[in-house]
Amino acid sequence: MSVGILLMTHQAMGAALVGAARHVLGTFPLPLDVIEVEADADPDSTLSSAARQARGLDDGDGVLVLTDLYGATPCNVARRMPSLGVTMQCVSGLNLPMLLRVLNYPEQPLDELAQTAASGGRGGICIDHA
Repeated sequence: MSVGILLMTHQAMGAALVGAARHVLGTFPLPLDVIEVEADADPDSTLSSAARQARGLDDGDGVLVLTDLYGATPCNVARRMPSLGVTMQCVSGLNLPMLLRVLNYPEQPLDELAQTAASGGRGGICIDHA
């Protein structure tokens, strides 16, 4: 079994990150899906469909939901999914280093993979002093 990965982002961001990750890695070792929340999306109907997609990704080890911006609609919807029976962890601040790090540790359990995501996202941010 393995943790499923669900990206919940604003328009076009999730697909772009998946495309870039596929360019770098080729195939993905974990099941992965994307929900791109439209600007005028109804949060309640988004919650219902997101929970359905998350349950489809869960092989028994839970789902890691990566969102782009803490406090925005994708994140707020994701944080409500456990109330619909989804076993998950949510990490916000999604960037390409975070996604690549997660996909490089497919053996990790959900709680550990959430920590790996956060450290990967932070570690991918550098100030160039050149």
